[in-house]
Amino acid sequence: MNSIQVYTIGFAKKSAREFFTKLRDAGVKRVVDIRLNNTSQLAGFTKKDDLVFFLREIAGIDYAHVPELAPTQEIFDAFKKHKGSWEAFEDAFMELMRARRVEEVVPQDLVNEGCLLCSEPTPEHCHRRLAAEYLQGKWGNVRIEHIL
Repeated sequence: MNSIQVYTIGFAKKSAREFFTKLRDAGVKRVVDIRLNNTSQLAGFTKKDDLVFFLREIAGIDYAHVPELAPTQEIFDAFKKHKGSWEAFEDAFMELMRARRVEEVVPQDLVNEGCLLCSEPTPEHCHRRLAAEYLQGKWGNVRIEHIL
């Protein structure tokens, strides 16, 4: 594979219309859900079973849940519930990616033309950006586009 195109998106602060239109317009082939909990009620249209249906029906997009690219509950809680620093979260998450050897576990063809999904509205303080950058560092041939 010559080059891998990876998109990222967060669903928070987006309407269903905006979310699905952005994915379709970007040319995303599959949503790669990297949330720890993909059955959350945070946004009704992104609850796993509903999301799979909407992606296929609205935009002809496939779906895959890849929890290997999600933080552990402990890492997530240390940052969100216990108000830990972003730097500590980033260090812990990147160490987790190394320990999981995600570059060997997650198939490149699954990620190529896929969009890493989580909830944060922007990528700055989100694990989707970290996961994309980690894979870029390991695979070397990854182009990242954040859908805002």
